Amino acid sequence: MNIDSLFETAYAAHQQGAQEVALKGYREVLAQCPEHVQARHQLGILFHQMGRSEQGIDLILEALQADSSQASRFNDLGNILCALNQYDKAVKIFELALQLDPSPPMVWNNLGVALWQSQQPQGAESAFLNALQRDPDNFPATQHLATLLGSQGRDEEASYYACKAYLHPPFLEKSPRLLGIACYRLGLIEEAARWYREWVTQDPDNAIAHHYLAACSQENVPPRAPDSFVVRLFDEMASEFDHKLVDCLDYRGPELAKGLITGLLSEEPTLVILDGGCGTGLCAPVLAPYARHLVGVDLSPRMLDQARTHPEYHQLEPAELTDYLTHGPLRFDLILLMEILIYCGDLTPILQAAAGALVPSGLLAFTIEIWEPEESSFAQRAGAKGYTLSPSGRYRHDWKVLERSLTHAGFEVVRRLPVILRKEFCQEVTGLGITARRLDSPPLTTA
Repeated sequence: MNIDSLFETAYAAHQQGAQEVALKGYREVLAQCPEHVQARHQLGILFHQMGRSEQGIDLILEALQADSSQASRFNDLGNILCALNQYDKAVKIFELALQLDPSPPMVWNNLGVALWQSQQPQGAESAFLNALQRDPDNFPATQHLATLLGSQGRDEEASYYACKAYLHPPFLEKSPRLLGIACYRLGLIEEAARWYREWVTQDPDNAIAHHYLAACSQENVPPRAPDSFVVRLFDEMASEFDHKLVDCLDYRGPELAKGLITGLLSEEPTLVILDGGCGTGLCAPVLAPYARHLVGVDLSPRMLDQARTHPEYHQLEPAELTDYLTHGPLRFDLILLMEILIYCGDLTPILQAAAGALVPSGLLAFTIEIWEPEESSFAQRAGAKGYTLSPSGRYRHDWKVLERSLTHAGFEVVRRLPVILRKEFCQEVTGLGITARRLDSPPLTTA
């Protein structure tokens, strides 16, 4: 057998994990041809894999001394040094590899890892970005960059790369729900709809899956989020709701509520107040100083369980809000709806119900998400309705249409504030905070 065939046989055994066969083959090659650089290099790798790393490094260095023209050999040495936690040395070796050939994205990724471990995060970030510039779908670089950015508190950027990494195949063991969310984060709305459709196929009775499929596909969009969606979504979130909403999403509901009512009410506990969609009760402390009787209403039983820890409530009711406003026994001086109308498209029913549940001159305070005039795609979908279900699963409204609906229901707007509602993927979600007063005349109703 000639030298080339002998080397190929040894290399094949090495690749198959037959270490002893490979060891014997490489040694035989070098016995017959001591200048065989590749056999010396591969024998060095094999020694490292067999736990004889120092001998392996010496052999690789000998091979590089004989022929330093192959960038891949430097990369192999750098990987061995990283495995031995010799990151400073590895950095220099990877840099030599890239001087020879700057094109392989994996070498940039490897350099990034070595720099990161050498406490050089800025250099590591640059290396990972270089890898992604050459291969935008490079999984290790994407994942490493997400982790690096997250460790620096750069959550928005980290979430982008984390979602990109999650969308890397294989998909078999991955949640279609999370795949859909990742696609939504990256603006891949059609892909998000595809994964939500898969989620519906796997779990046909899941109301959350159906709602997000409608939001991303724009098929079968309901005039408001179904009760089954609201209950399931918020029941699932109830135990960690306050932490996620306040600490992670920078929710400002209590602060916004205070801004919507301050100066418009007597600062005495004389009023009957409804905290509609009260959730865990975050707004209760804001409303309590004004309340003779404070009622909290929510569809989610588990949310109400959390709200019961707030002693400010005099009454908590499990109910759908429009139905409660229409048929409830109380008349209110103030109805607060924080982050509730984002789950309603057609606001006419709830606005008319709220008007009917308020005393004359009573106040309705609420927040909404709005669309900007330049969003032509919104205008096309919304049409005369004045609302659309966005891919986030929340409804967004045209202020002009909403203003007409308020007037039609018997309200006059007394306060309108541009607000930042919360953050989503670390980006601010803007909207409006509205306070409207019920006119003394009865509200208009539809036939």
